[in-house]
Amino acid sequence: MKRKYLIAAAGMVAIAMAAAGTRAEMAKIMVENGEKIPQSLTGTPGNAENGRAVVIDRRKGNCLACHMIAEIKDQQFHGEVGPPLDDVGSRMGAGELRLRIVNPKIINPDTIMPAFYRTDGLHRVAKKWQGKTIVSAQEVEDMVAYMLTLKGSYSN
Repeated sequence: MKRKYLIAAAGMVAIAMAAAGTRAEMAKIMVENGEKIPQSLTGTPGNAENGRAVVIDRRKGNCLACHMIAEIKDQQFHGEVGPPLDDVGSRMGAGELRLRIVNPKIINPDTIMPAFYRTDGLHRVAKKWQGKTIVSAQEVEDMVAYMLTLKGSYSN
């Protein structure tokens, strides 16, 4: 599938969205107790190395726009808007991380964090991007696998 990109600015932070999945391809999502998505979106284990690449990709995850991840020393300009993610793998399980990536507004309706795997209920989406997700279901699983490796603080 050919990837298309759109850059949308939110204040001083630019978030690039990849057309990774469409409504027809969407995985079924079951949210448990409003806290987690316990089941994998793909049934295929995530790859932490691929997840790291998505996390730092300014056209996909772009997590560093808002979060600090000290172990990622090869990237400049880590954000300070969201909490540091250095120990997120110690604090949360796969299901909790998956929910925050798929649609963080389920937990906090006022968050500015984008829903990376959602196509409905969005506002001001350009016509050509409607019905498309920022990342694919497998990229969600890869991001979860990477986040689970973040289990402590790192010295600079």
